[in-house]
Amino acid sequence: MLDLSDIFGHGGPLELALPDFKVRRQQLRMAERVAAAVEARETLAVEAGTGTGKTFAYLVPALLSGARVLISTGTRTLQDQLFSKDLPLVSAALGRPAKVALLKGRSNYLCRYRLDQAVSGGAGVVRDAGLGRGADKMLTRIDLWSKTTRTGDLSEVRGLSDSHAVWPQITSTRENCLGVRCAEISRCHVALARRKALDSDVVVVNHHLLLADLALKEDGFGDILGSADAVILDEAHQIPDLATQFFGASVSSRRIEGVLRDLLAAMAHAPEPFELGETIRSVEEGLRQVAALLPLRPARVSWTERHSPLNTVVEDLLQSLLTLRFRLSALEEDNPLAQIGERVGDIAASLERICAVDELEGARAVETTQRSFVLSLMPFDISARFKALVHARRCAWVFTSATLSLGEDFSHFSGRLGLADTPTLKIDSPFDYERQSLLYLPEGMPAPSAPGYVNAVIEKALPLIDASKGGAFVLFTSHRALTQAATLVRERWKESPAPYRLFIQGEAPRERLLKEFREDGNGVLLGTTSFWEGVDVKGEALRLVVIEKLPFASPDDPLVRARIEHLQSTGGNPFREYQLPEAALALKQGVGRLIRSEDDFGAVVICDPRMVGKGYGRVFVAALPAMTVTREHDEVVRFLRGHAPQLAAERVVG
Repeated sequence: MLDLSDIFGHGGPLELALPDFKVRRQQLRMAERVAAAVEARETLAVEAGTGTGKTFAYLVPALLSGARVLISTGTRTLQDQLFSKDLPLVSAALGRPAKVALLKGRSNYLCRYRLDQAVSGGAGVVRDAGLGRGADKMLTRIDLWSKTTRTGDLSEVRGLSDSHAVWPQITSTRENCLGVRCAEISRCHVALARRKALDSDVVVVNHHLLLADLALKEDGFGDILGSADAVILDEAHQIPDLATQFFGASVSSRRIEGVLRDLLAAMAHAPEPFELGETIRSVEEGLRQVAALLPLRPARVSWTERHSPLNTVVEDLLQSLLTLRFRLSALEEDNPLAQIGERVGDIAASLERICAVDELEGARAVETTQRSFVLSLMPFDISARFKALVHARRCAWVFTSATLSLGEDFSHFSGRLGLADTPTLKIDSPFDYERQSLLYLPEGMPAPSAPGYVNAVIEKALPLIDASKGGAFVLFTSHRALTQAATLVRERWKESPAPYRLFIQGEAPRERLLKEFREDGNGVLLGTTSFWEGVDVKGEALRLVVIEKLPFASPDDPLVRARIEHLQSTGGNPFREYQLPEAALALKQGVGRLIRSEDDFGAVVICDPRMVGKGYGRVFVAALPAMTVTREHDEVVRFLRGHAPQLAAERVVG
């Protein structure tokens, strides 16, 4: 039997089966350590630099182990890639067939019952939803697809995004699922997907689904997690923030309005009259009173005062919900109204937790849109709870990402999850950053707080974009700065056609922007948070990354401000313990967009003068790959010109 060094080495099955496979000692090192962790059922954190090939480095030992493995990824896109491409390739190369299942949250699967309701207009499902003219056409497409789909995964439907107004009409939630009472239960796609997962060797999920089960004990999924011998979490740097959300609580006005609508519809068809009008009106009045105290514009604000008017009206709303729950609890269990009462009880429990939270336990916030609001609680410290959940399951836990450490220190990541004693492994990227890249820290930049700072960033960036002949990301830390920069660039590129095609975040879906940017080859993309991570542009299409300023989280954000105040009140140092490490890891993600293969070349420009003007700038530099650093404008221009594609140069000159 081949060992790991044979599998990952020259002439091994991976190199023979995969044309693009490259032998890397870093990949073998990671695979050996993951294999040991799976065998010993220990917890392990691995930072694998870009280019390590970490996916194969955990898939190979997972498949060879014979263990039952749960793999969790950061996004549904990565989930689909693992299931549809990576696992079949590795399994075939190793000659180790395995039963593999893809499992997503229930909102990703078609609900046959709700589709029938939507198509027929049952209970006013579609008419009341305001779906617009395109609804009938999309519903017809989905209805035809539903006759042939084997999985019910809505990602199969061409042109349907999860933001489409039809989506919530044809999917179920934990609250509105009829369960065993549903006429379609024998053909339910969610139930079928879960049964297949229970019978599989490898189950691919995403972090949201995994954490929902850990935090909420979602029915039907815990059996899968409970039987796993190993849990591997890719893109694990996302886990602390996501776990904080799941271990918190939130209640939206739409959720309450939805349960009231279902309650009224059920009352209209109830076999015996049941009077709830006054109680329902009390809940509706509570919603109106809360909304009256909130900003009219979309905003996210703190809600900290214990005796504020907002606190009073939210507690009144809670009492109305508790009264409604009490009235419904008097009914027989099999009464549809009683089952809706359980949903009311879940909402009331969440709202009660939000109302009762101690200021040392978590931060409360209110987020408003034009038509709704969300009340939420985010706990400050989830470490003890997460640690207990991990230790309660006697299986291996492998956390891996390209950004888990600062220098050699994993403590910020592991500390937030209560895993301070967890063994760690840091594997540097196999790429030659000193040769392939240049880190430019320009001189003479104003302070980021200066009124003309964004202007100065654009003035610094434009000559460099010309030197590289496009192929640039310009990344910002706020939407306001992005909008200002887009206006400035368009003003400078008034001529028609502009020298380079401009892509602006928000003017098209993210994936479409990336696809067209790659295809153009010389575009300039202006983006903010969603382009700092999870974006892979290999080759010449991206050869310059300009970063506006260090990505410190805004202190105006309610959770950030509350965390700062919490650390201060407990004797901690908010800047050193929270703000600085979070910003350094975010910068590491942004810089990581540039070099994605051994053949890539390019420059990173960090315009923020604090990189060299402040002592803590050393923390940011230490977090980055070992790039050649310059402060000379002419040097970076020469470097970019030397690596600009010849075709792009000829096109612009001509």
